[in-house]
Amino acid sequence: MPLSLIHLEHSLSSSHDEERTVRYAKSAYEDFDEECNMDVIRDLCAMHEWRACRAASRNLGFVPTMGYLHDGHMALCRAAKNACEQVVVSIFVNPTQFGPNEDLDRYPRDEKGDLAKLRTVGVDAVFLPRVEALYPPGCDTRVHTGAAGRILCGARRPGHFDGVATIVTKFFHIIQPTHAFFGLKDYQQYCIIKKIVSDLNMKVEIVGVPTVREQDGLAMSSRNAYLSDEERRCAHIIPESLEKARVSWDKGERDVRTIEALVRRHLEKEKRATIEYVSAVDGVTLGAPQPGHPVVVALALRIGTTRLIDNIVLRA
Repeated sequence: MPLSLIHLEHSLSSSHDEERTVRYAKSAYEDFDEECNMDVIRDLCAMHEWRACRAASRNLGFVPTMGYLHDGHMALCRAAKNACEQVVVSIFVNPTQFGPNEDLDRYPRDEKGDLAKLRTVGVDAVFLPRVEALYPPGCDTRVHTGAAGRILCGARRPGHFDGVATIVTKFFHIIQPTHAFFGLKDYQQYCIIKKIVSDLNMKVEIVGVPTVREQDGLAMSSRNAYLSDEERRCAHIIPESLEKARVSWDKGERDVRTIEALVRRHLEKEKRATIEYVSAVDGVTLGAPQPGHPVVVALALRIGTTRLIDNIVLRA
């Protein structure tokens, strides 16, 4: 290995309380907090080695994020901790999922704050790779998502889900998790990742975690930080509209076009909102609703310049 190595003596709990020594690439080792046992890793080789040292673990949970963490991300981490022996969180603002005129450069970032939050939930490692490491010159291979990536948000953000699929596939290859945790606020992304895992015969279980919401019902999102105070007050129209769909469904309405129209009419009451789409789709395939499957009412809109998405799952 071309990198110089140092030995970090780090007690790892095992069934026999034995001590083992874990080796890291010196240039990649960023930090180790003895109190919470959290490693911060930036180098691909070091991440591979970290995983190899845990080959005996029955399960390894993975939570991919773009940082600027909030309580929704913390819920993903807690779900992973509850289900898995070890948990890795990635922080990486992935350039391939942003379009030419989107918010890549201004996407909110707070690495110091993110690491502090992750220490509180006890994750085992945080992976913060450099863009150049994951997309070196000449790297033009992409994972294409097919029809599911071209509808709903994909119709408005061409190539977005190919970028998501590519980076998630890279992370699955590097980290080799047994379980990966995704928030259901991004329901289309969740379905697409499940399909990729199935289509490509990957040995990882995709776990959906319910949306975490603010007190007024707005789904937590890193992009909520873009909203002005007035825009934030306007945004409550989103959960209100989805609640209209739920009430209608619970009263027996099953015509999805009627439910879509109901949600759209309520959203149109907010003059600052520009609706991109309201669509009721099959909760498994994202196509036309099928008997016995849940129906997902998904929407996207802009309040000012901020694009927000949300959904509600209506059980069959």
